[in-house]
Amino acid sequence: MEEGENEAAVPPPPVGSVVEKLVNLVEEIAATSDYRNSYKKQFSNLSRRIKLLAPMFEELKESKVAIPVSALIATEKLNRALDLAKDLLLLGSKGSKIFLVLEQDQIMERFREVTSQLEQALDEISLDEFDISEEVKEQVELVRSQFKRAKERIDTTDVELYADLLVVYNMATDAKVDPVILQKLAEKLQLITIADLKQESLTLHEMVSDDGDPGRVIEKMSMLLKRIKDFVLTHEPESGSLTTTNLGKIPIMPDDFRCPISLELMGDPVIVSTGQTYERECIEKWLEAGHNTCPKTQQKLSSTSLTPNYVLRSLIDQWCEANGMVPPKRPAQTGKPRSVCSAGEHVKVIDLVRKLSSQNLEDQRSAAGELRLFAKRNADNRICIAEAGAIPRLVGLLSTNDVCTQEHAVTALLNLSIYEENKGKIIISGAVPGIVHVLKKGSMEARENAAATLFSLSVVDRNKVIIGESGAIPLLVSLLNEGSQRGKKDAATALFNLCIYHSNKGRAVRSGVIKILMTLLLDPEGSMLDEALAIMAIISSHPEGKAAITAAEALPVLLHMIRCGSPRNKENAAAVLVQLCNGDQQQQHLAELQEQGMMMPLQEMIESGTDRGKRKAAVLLERMKRFLEQQKEAQAQMQEVADNLMDTTSSVLIDT
Repeated sequence: MEEGENEAAVPPPPVGSVVEKLVNLVEEIAATSDYRNSYKKQFSNLSRRIKLLAPMFEELKESKVAIPVSALIATEKLNRALDLAKDLLLLGSKGSKIFLVLEQDQIMERFREVTSQLEQALDEISLDEFDISEEVKEQVELVRSQFKRAKERIDTTDVELYADLLVVYNMATDAKVDPVILQKLAEKLQLITIADLKQESLTLHEMVSDDGDPGRVIEKMSMLLKRIKDFVLTHEPESGSLTTTNLGKIPIMPDDFRCPISLELMGDPVIVSTGQTYERECIEKWLEAGHNTCPKTQQKLSSTSLTPNYVLRSLIDQWCEANGMVPPKRPAQTGKPRSVCSAGEHVKVIDLVRKLSSQNLEDQRSAAGELRLFAKRNADNRICIAEAGAIPRLVGLLSTNDVCTQEHAVTALLNLSIYEENKGKIIISGAVPGIVHVLKKGSMEARENAAATLFSLSVVDRNKVIIGESGAIPLLVSLLNEGSQRGKKDAATALFNLCIYHSNKGRAVRSGVIKILMTLLLDPEGSMLDEALAIMAIISSHPEGKAAITAAEALPVLLHMIRCGSPRNKENAAAVLVQLCNGDQQQQHLAELQEQGMMMPLQEMIESGTDRGKRKAAVLLERMKRFLEQQKEAQAQMQEVADNLMDTTSSVLIDT
């Protein structure tokens, strides 16, 4: 059988399986990071562009509209291109640093191939055949144009690094290498710690096992790595000396001075709750990765508090001085600022955190209340409280039966979440179920602050998924309906932010949010008008949202907003109308817009509205014009049929 006949005989894959594969592929690519420095820009750009396709796949997954066979075949081609991209990105994240530089021609060719295939696959997809929102279509078009430009212009790599590495690679085994070159290679390849060197060695060994026969290339790469390793282990990193006079003179370092994670001399040793000491930067990365155990003992940490080990730091400094070494540099206070609270304030916070676990209810209540107020004041206090290990203990108090303590605990978490680094710590501590519990069972003040906390946490995209799956959305919809004015505002802001994630839109619709939004839109006071329209606009891109808005007969209200609303409300009303006028009931809605004389108000929006409002109004006007042209054509055809019928009837009468 011919190859073409064989391909034609293969039926297209099921819709669900293709879309599911695409979603999974993008998730895997998004989880891949830590790209090698020599190609960091290229790998990061490729990964970023692919991640921008995620909303399209999520909306296709949620859609109940079947994908045409032609579009399905094009989508399968995109699937294959993303598979190639995933393999390349994994190589960029996990591959040998030396191999990536020396084989730069091969790597750059793979970049060109992947970029070209992704651009071709996207070019063959007709977005009009997909049931996706206009915003997502615009985003996919942007990605397509980015891939097209990237295909025509591939960035170059570090030429100097490649040249230096090639010189050492081609040297004889017994040849001496300039230490300056070795230092540059170690720094640029980021092979400067024992852990780095071990990982690179392991990666090269894995390449040998994968290929079966190591061959001359891998053998020479291993020899090159050995030269760099010997240089790193026999030179003082901080002394700046690059001569060979220091070889073999580094004293044996006491094991207690090494960080158990990095195996390097500690500069900022800190003690965790198990009593073990680590380099601050290393243990912070460990905790931020979601671990709640001690790396050395594997015991569960009772808190994430880190206590400076000043005694050990002093001993390390004395040992360095006695052996003629420069003490390790203390980490610069950048990126992640630490608390600058006074010693007295720090002691007070530690005492309050201890009282949170007290068996005395009054101690718990007063401690939570004081921490709530202390966290409200400034960022330094929020850092200090989190460093003291308060977050897990406050989370534990969310389920208390004492109303006052519960209010203090959830509000303290709200105040702590204002500091960006604390958001991750709150999520890691398992706070979301407790916050949802407060949202369901707490006092009105506690529910308001629980909603505000969920909004604060949902600023981080991955938290939108966690919160959406926790059952929070129906409770937020309920608060939007029955809460105090402040409670409604908090619920609205949380719902809006959560519904940026496509699946959460469906959850909100199924929770009855459209009916409540209509009530708020028709409220004579109009106190929640802005929020209600903004939520409706973002939900209208979901198929269930569009159907629910149509069923709620929202069109007259939206048309009134286009005529009389504020610029922002006009923009959101137009955004909803764009979605309604694109689907099964498109003709019906466009006819109603025509009957209500909306061409003039939309033209005014194009001239004086917000930037987004102008774009939405232009789309609606274009669709209305097409609709009018189609109507005229249909009327002309009907008139022609009527005229023909009249002529036929006249002829029959004459013959008779």
